[in-house]
Amino acid sequence: MNKFAFLKYLLLINFLILLGFQAKSEQNSAFFAENYSGIADLIIKQAHSDTLAYHRLEYMCDVFGPRLSGSENLEKTLEWMLSEMKKDGFENVRADEVMVPHWVRNHENCELTHPRKANIPVFAFGGSIATPKGGIEAEVITVDSFEDLHKKKNLVQGKIVVYNFPYEGYGKGFAYRFYGADSAAKYGAVASLMRPLSTNISNNVHTGMMVYSDSVPRIPHGSITPEDAMLFGRLVKYGITPKIRLEFDLDSLPDAVSHNLIGELTGTDYPDEIIAVGGHTDSWDAGTGAQDNAGGCIVTWEAVRLLKNLGLKPKRTIRIVQWTNEENGVRGGYSYRDAHQHEKHVLMFEHDSGIFPPSALRYTGSESMLNTLKIIEPLLQKINPEIQVTKGGGGVDIGPMMRTGVPGMSLGTNDGGKYFYYHHNHSDTPDKVKPKDLNDCIAAIAIALYIYADLPQELINQK
Repeated sequence: MNKFAFLKYLLLINFLILLGFQAKSEQNSAFFAENYSGIADLIIKQAHSDTLAYHRLEYMCDVFGPRLSGSENLEKTLEWMLSEMKKDGFENVRADEVMVPHWVRNHENCELTHPRKANIPVFAFGGSIATPKGGIEAEVITVDSFEDLHKKKNLVQGKIVVYNFPYEGYGKGFAYRFYGADSAAKYGAVASLMRPLSTNISNNVHTGMMVYSDSVPRIPHGSITPEDAMLFGRLVKYGITPKIRLEFDLDSLPDAVSHNLIGELTGTDYPDEIIAVGGHTDSWDAGTGAQDNAGGCIVTWEAVRLLKNLGLKPKRTIRIVQWTNEENGVRGGYSYRDAHQHEKHVLMFEHDSGIFPPSALRYTGSESMLNTLKIIEPLLQKINPEIQVTKGGGGVDIGPMMRTGVPGMSLGTNDGGKYFYYHHNHSDTPDKVKPKDLNDCIAAIAIALYIYADLPQELINQK
């Protein structure tokens, strides 16, 4: 065979293979449309006729309040959730013990003492140390970046560093919360404060996790409002050095007992193959943690309850897992991995992206499975025409199991920039969650879970 003929032969073979793939894809599309379109319609209708999900969201936030790891609020929430899951009729409902960090916020105060007297709202970051009894009074030095801090390093000794940077996204600002104390302490600061990681500029403070290294002294670290951070910046422009008095009464106590919650809808054909799905039950102690992450707990829990109530029996076991301690330790995620990695998990699903219109079903796993899942896009688009199946599924709680090789999935939402308006601050309350968005998320998750649980064995095992 000459070279030209060989090339034509290769082209023909490739064309036939492509044709086979296309035919297979068309067959799969027809299969999903024929077998699951009616089920998807039923799920969507049921999700939007249900009011219990929103009631449970409100009840969880309003009755138990913020749910910081180690707190009585969190454990009372878990007792209620466990009782409700049993009422729902799930199988194997139980609580797995997890030891979690126990950091306590007692009292905080900050006041401007020069050039005038004024109260400065302040909120310590999780894990911050307390100030000495009686507080710290010191001059303020403002910086707009770590680079600016380094340039002013000779001016920092004995002062309180205020990071006054414009919010340009959580990814950019996160480092100031996480590492801001260490960076300021390196040059001799006695405390550090920063403006919130939020699009909400309305006298708002926020909280979240921070860390200390062992290479520099530990100093208190917290959030002040954007308005006060900008005030300090303007005073400096006038040639005035602000002075503030800061007092943090905080405790880091020994680890406390908490729990991961588990309940199951047992599979009919492959009960030992598990799809684990849930959110994290803990929250920071600002607001009542509606978007982050009571909503994630409710939509995953209610998606499985919906399937059960409709009598839709999955071939594989769908296991609700409500993880504890996502916010400041991920102990729930690691504990679940250690206790359950010997079981055959075929998917980990987490929702922690807020309750807004669903916009994407994200998947991390084999390319072939991703292509299979793309075929269900038309079913999800019955909820929102913009929903797409894309790469990138995952989450903090399911990360430990995913790193053992289990595929991960998550639901993306179109928050319109609102998620970080409420994130880790006092605005995160149930009134910020729209019932339609909640029900749309439930429907999307229920459709995805049921179809994945129902897939033929050869598709689940494809590499």
